[in-house]
Amino acid sequence: MSAPNTLERTERSVYRRLQTAALALTGVVVVGSTLYYQLGEGRWAFFDCVYMTVITLSTVGFGETLEGMNDVPEARLVTLLLIVAGSGTLLYLVSTVTAMIVEGDLQGMLRAQRMQRRIDTLEDHIVVCGVGNTGEHVVKELLDVGETFVIIDANAQRVQLLGQDLGQELLHVVGDATDDHSLTAAGIARAKGVIAALHDDKDNLFVTISARHLNPRARIVAKAVEASTEPKLARAGADAVVSPNFMGGLRLVSEMIRPAAVQFLDRMLRTDRQLRIEDVVIPRDSNLVGHTLADAAIRETGALVLAVQQPNDGEYIYNPQGDLRLEPGAALIVIALQEDLARLEHGLVADALLRPSTA
Repeated sequence: MSAPNTLERTERSVYRRLQTAALALTGVVVVGSTLYYQLGEGRWAFFDCVYMTVITLSTVGFGETLEGMNDVPEARLVTLLLIVAGSGTLLYLVSTVTAMIVEGDLQGMLRAQRMQRRIDTLEDHIVVCGVGNTGEHVVKELLDVGETFVIIDANAQRVQLLGQDLGQELLHVVGDATDDHSLTAAGIARAKGVIAALHDDKDNLFVTISARHLNPRARIVAKAVEASTEPKLARAGADAVVSPNFMGGLRLVSEMIRPAAVQFLDRMLRTDRQLRIEDVVIPRDSNLVGHTLADAAIRETGALVLAVQQPNDGEYIYNPQGDLRLEPGAALIVIALQEDLARLEHGLVADALLRPSTA
């Protein structure tokens, strides 16, 4: 059985405290009312006994007592006990509710419930597991490209600080990303992808196994610190494995021998933040199928085709020539601004990229 996530633990803690205080107060009312009723030996209705108990606990009094109460000395003893024990119980209930409001437990729980309802409406989103040094950059890039995502992280404060830095509330689940329960709360069954960016390779391996089991169709990209972990992640179901150490080594060499190219990529990805290298798949029913690249009005959208990945063998054709015939399912690797990319994707769906002269 999966362990509960932080939201459920908070809810249980809040409800447990409320239930304890409420049950204690209810018990005092029942005991006090029953004692009054038995001591009265039929003099008073049970409702009157409950009323007497409640006004005693609340210290309201109203100057009212049960009729003939002076004839039952034991009833005064019960009243004294209720004032001492019952008033403390009522004070405990009031202080518990007040503390939850002041400390933010109740507000935090309600806020988390609202966020969970938003997460439950998502479809084809990306689940990001971990927002440490790597996951933070993952989140920033997903925001830049306009992808919908949900974060899973055990550190709620870290997620909140990241959201403050980015100037918006981030959808998240506070919990252990290796736990099926947390993945389910993040909508893993409806997600199109999972990014495992935890700092420990074992944790990323667990995330990969769990995510593949919960959503066989999701694309899983996992981080691997140790090179020996990469084949294990692949066997566990990861579609792609990224090694920060390997990428860092390549970057160091590139900075040494090709600084201009690196500066260009940095400016594109970090400074301009609108220019992107993206892949766009040609739909099977597109009117571009069977036509050449020269027949397509892709360049008019503002996008530049850098390569084409063939659908059958996955082979890349770099710097494709105009006589290359486009096949259904082929992926166009393009460099484009965000708005140009949107026009390209819309044109492929609307069959608006075939030049009129070749129609």
